[in-house]
Amino acid sequence: MSVIERLLQREPADGKGLSIAPMRQRDIRQGIMEIEAAAYPVGWSQKVFATEIAQVRKGDRHYVVARRDGAIVGYAGLWFAVEEAHITNVAVVPIARRQGVARALMLDLAETAIKRGCVGWTLEVRATSSGAQELYREFGFDAAGVRQKYYDNVEDAIVMWCHEMQSDVYRARLDQIREAAHV
Repeated sequence: MSVIERLLQREPADGKGLSIAPMRQRDIRQGIMEIEAAAYPVGWSQKVFATEIAQVRKGDRHYVVARRDGAIVGYAGLWFAVEEAHITNVAVVPIARRQGVARALMLDLAETAIKRGCVGWTLEVRATSSGAQELYREFGFDAAGVRQKYYDNVEDAIVMWCHEMQSDVYRARLDQIREAAHV
């Protein structure tokens, strides 16, 4: 990473014009809310995002955006609790789906959780979201249960877990994902 990228706290581009950077307050109005509305029937409010970004300074949250050619095309977040991480959201603008954006965001989240010393991470995913479930399985997640009517008191969520993030086997998995995605 160059000195300028470090100063800007931006990761180098992946060769596809995609970069990952910390989420900022201004990002909420410059793309996050639009993606949130497209991704979720009832999504987070601007206030919730602002509160979450403020928590990053305390060290118990991590939120990033993916940009392509300067435009926000996705975002993701983590909560930290002791030695575990919880994925709060991974969302990509519809026209950029299936182009590696979510994979790049997940790689960032995984590396961050590993650096924090997390040994496992978890998430909830819509039972109907087979594409997202496939991505999470690629990252080593397995279904561990169901939360009935979790989403808007209507749709079930599958609870997924991935353990042993600190293992050499898991790091090799991430290397394979990164190599296959050319990230």
